[in-house]
Amino acid sequence: MSIEITLPQTTKPVQNVSGITVRLCGDSGDGMQLLGTQLTNTSALIGNDIATFPDFPAEIRAPRGTRAGVSGFQVQFASHEVHTAGDTLDALVAMNPAALVTNLADLRKGGLLIVNEDSFEDKDLKLAKLKTSPLEDPSMENYRLVKVAMTRLTKEAVAEFGMGMKEADRCKNFFAMGLVYWLYGRGMEATLRFIHGKFGAGSPTVAKANEKALQAGWSFGETIEALGHSYQVDAADLPPGHYRNMMGNQAMAWGLLAASHRSKKDIFYASYPITPASDILHEMVKFKNYGVVTFQAEDEIAAVCSAIGAAYGGQMAVTTSSGPGIALKGEAMGLAVMLELPMVIINVQRGGPSTGLPTKTEQSDLMQAMFGRNGEAPMPIIAAQSPGDCFNVIQEAWMLATQLMCPVIVLSDGYIANGSEPWAIPDVSRMTPIKAEHPGPKTDDNPFLPYSRNELLARPWAIPGTEGLMHRVGGLEKEDGTGNISYDPENHQKMVNIRAQKVENAAKLLPPQQVVGPESGELLVLSWGGTYGSCLTAVQRAQRDGRSVSHAHVRYMNPLPSNLGEILSRFDKVLMPELNLGQFRMLVRSKYLVDAIGLNKVKGKPFTVGEVYEKICELSEASSAPAARPHVAFKVG
Repeated sequence: MSIEITLPQTTKPVQNVSGITVRLCGDSGDGMQLLGTQLTNTSALIGNDIATFPDFPAEIRAPRGTRAGVSGFQVQFASHEVHTAGDTLDALVAMNPAALVTNLADLRKGGLLIVNEDSFEDKDLKLAKLKTSPLEDPSMENYRLVKVAMTRLTKEAVAEFGMGMKEADRCKNFFAMGLVYWLYGRGMEATLRFIHGKFGAGSPTVAKANEKALQAGWSFGETIEALGHSYQVDAADLPPGHYRNMMGNQAMAWGLLAASHRSKKDIFYASYPITPASDILHEMVKFKNYGVVTFQAEDEIAAVCSAIGAAYGGQMAVTTSSGPGIALKGEAMGLAVMLELPMVIINVQRGGPSTGLPTKTEQSDLMQAMFGRNGEAPMPIIAAQSPGDCFNVIQEAWMLATQLMCPVIVLSDGYIANGSEPWAIPDVSRMTPIKAEHPGPKTDDNPFLPYSRNELLARPWAIPGTEGLMHRVGGLEKEDGTGNISYDPENHQKMVNIRAQKVENAAKLLPPQQVVGPESGELLVLSWGGTYGSCLTAVQRAQRDGRSVSHAHVRYMNPLPSNLGEILSRFDKVLMPELNLGQFRMLVRSKYLVDAIGLNKVKGKPFTVGEVYEKICELSEASSAPAARPHVAFKVG
């Protein structure tokens, strides 16, 4: 089926702007995630820099029309480099009253508000727990309100296909999509390919209807007087290369594939479904032809234990979860520490405790990653900073695991996992190998020592069945060298120290901490994980104001960078924004005796740039002199 469609060029004025932040919101069945994803993809094809923030309810199907069932997707696309999905909204598209009242506070004064007026009847207001229509409220004068009868117009557009009322109503997200595409000068070719790829073969009538609705939305934008002009955002000046839009969980999966290729190890991926980590499993199952074995276990304990078995057998072993699942994996993670086997454990953090806020973001599992096992069971910990960075982080984790012969924890979070950004496709030929070596057959009479050590204190990775390498493994304490069971107090002290020092030796394999801005001064913003974009952007804004502020974003949480203490000592104040109650600040204060100041938030939402900037202004003084030009400013991924 042909997907070609001819649309007239706009006859209205076009205003060129440097960037736009728009949020699309409606009922969880209104297709807002699809609309947002398609808008993101088309913006990426134009060459804009983009950052996204999907937001959806935890319930599989929350009651329709209620505030609990609101699903949203925010995207910032710009002609300059962006690191966040934006703070205040330039435009808000709301499909019903519940979506409007739960999102309106983020729309700037004078911003564009597009609503589906067909969904503001009495029954809709009742579901949203509203006594009167918010569209009649005097506060609407603060916005450019455009009422669109999307439901009626969509049904009229698709009437020729003889669809039922329910099926026709499902097309209204494509009407909204067409309107948004007209508003921001987005091309529709990619979305047309998507429509016919998804519906063309099995449901050709649905494909034609969605195409018609898309066209109708575009045409409506062209003809309605309330929208006097559209907007144009030019391509960003990104470094040369081939790019694709990449979500964090997808980048994590692709990074695992790259690590497998670099180490010449097939992947054994064991997981139990849990939000927001499940999409990594969904992506991994696509790559059986690359030697990937995926195992959806019956529970979290089975998942991690099977991964340990795969590591013992010489495979690239990976297990993933979120905070509740990591708690269940805790005992077996301690076993992996005792066995000293290489594996990667991914924790995509979410709001807690317990089930908490499954679809919302948080950084509250750092202490769990550091200390959430019985006994002295340290592990290296690396934290991703952005969706694209997940590709790099997971490869570093596997490198550490193989070089140190130990499990490594990777921390992501819901904001990173579900967000997306342009990702520069790397040149695979330039990727250096990751060493994953095994001792060969042993034919002499000398006994094999499974717990002998190299210069990093790593033990040999002996494959079961290799001639002469028979050895014992288990959870009981090992005798140094031989690996035999030992209850000797001195040996236990020695082995605990060795395992701890081995983790500390990770610092020898990792780069020193870098600083964005002056190497010393009045204020240092110290961040980690998904707060990277908000903190960096806020610091850059403050530097333009002439404030003495710098930024250090910590990637390696355990061990901490070897030069971090020296960096902290060169600043009068240290500000630490975290999406928890101060877990990293507690670690930093105890290790470096620095009286760091916390900026803490646990609302299930990421920091806005404004929140961090306001705190920076509170702690620093503006100078009439221009700020020093940052000597390190880059975007990983």
